Amino acid sequence: MIKVAVDAMGGDHAPGEIVKGVVDAVSHRADIQVLLVGKEDMVTKELSRHTYPKKQVLLIPASEVIETEEPPVNAVRRKKDSSIVVGMNLVKAGEADAFVSAGSSGAILVGGQVIVGRLKGVERPPFGALIPTEKGVSLLLDSGANVDARPSHLVQFARMGAIYMEHVIGIPKPRVGIVNIGAEEEKGNALVKETFPLLKECQDINFTGSIEAREIPHGGADVIVCEAFTGNVILKLYEGTGATLISMVKKGMMSSLRSKLGALLVKPALKETLKAFDASRYGGAGAREVSNSIIQCVTFKEQKINEKIKESLEIGES
Repeated sequence: MIKVAVDAMGGDHAPGEIVKGVVDAVSHRADIQVLLVGKEDMVTKELSRHTYPKKQVLLIPASEVIETEEPPVNAVRRKKDSSIVVGMNLVKAGEADAFVSAGSSGAILVGGQVIVGRLKGVERPPFGALIPTEKGVSLLLDSGANVDARPSHLVQFARMGAIYMEHVIGIPKPRVGIVNIGAEEEKGNALVKETFPLLKECQDINFTGSIEAREIPHGGADVIVCEAFTGNVILKLYEGTGATLISMVKKGMMSSLRSKLGALLVKPALKETLKAFDASRYGGAGAREVSNSIIQCVTFKEQKINEKIKESLEIGES
C-alpha cells in the first residue's frame, strides 16, 4: 500500500475538487491509501458527499491554510499547523511516501527543502512541467523555481528529467535539449554556452543539443532544460496561446450556418485532437488532475525514482 499525503486545502476549488480527485484515485486503485490533510469540518463535509473505500482515506486535521499571496518562507515557519506543513511532516516522518498539493508553489518549494529535505547531491530542486506536444508530452524544467541558475544546476535538471521521463512516463532514452536562440553550439547567453559542453559530456543522458522555442510544440525534445525565468515564460506563453487558439477555433465554427454544419462533421476528430493536447492528465488543480497526480506518485515510488536520481548524481560526480 503506497501512502500519499494530499493537501485538501490547496487550489482554487479546494476542498471540493481535491476530495473528488482523492475519491476517484482510491476507487480505481486498491494499492493507495490517501492521508487527506485539511480543516476537519470542511473535508468531512465534502467526503460525506461521496461513496468510497473508507479504509483507503484517512483524515489528518490541519487548522491553517497557506494562501498563495503569502511570503513562502514566513508562511512555512509561522503556520506550523497548515495543510502543507502537516502533509510534508508526514513525509519527513515516514508516515507518507509522497505529498500532493495544488497550493502555494513557493511554500511547497520551501517546505520541500526545509522540512522534507533534498536528496543528497541535489544542488537545486527544479519545478518540472509536463507540456503537450505533437508527439505526446515533454518535460520543461526548470519552469519556476530557480531564476538564477548555474551550469551544474542545469546538468542536474537534465539528469533528473531524463530519469523521470524514462521511468515514470515510459519514454526510452528520452531526448534532452537545452533551450537556445539557435541550433548552433556557439549561440546563446553565457549560461547556455557554458552548460552545452557539460551536457555533451554526460554519457548517461541522450543529449541532442539546442532546441529553439518554436520546436517545443513539435516535440523536438522529451526533456527541455533551462533556467526558471526562461522556463516560466515558455510555460505561460504556451498556456495563453493554447487557450486563445481553442477560443478562436470555436468562434470560427459558430460564425455561419455553413461553418456550424462543418463543425458537426469535424467535432469528433477535433475533440480527439484537443484531448491529446490536454496537459491536465499529468498535473493541475481539478479532480482529474489530482487523481492522476496521486496515481503518478505510486509509479514514482514503484520505479524507485529517488534511488535512480541518487545513482545518476553519483555518476556525475565521479
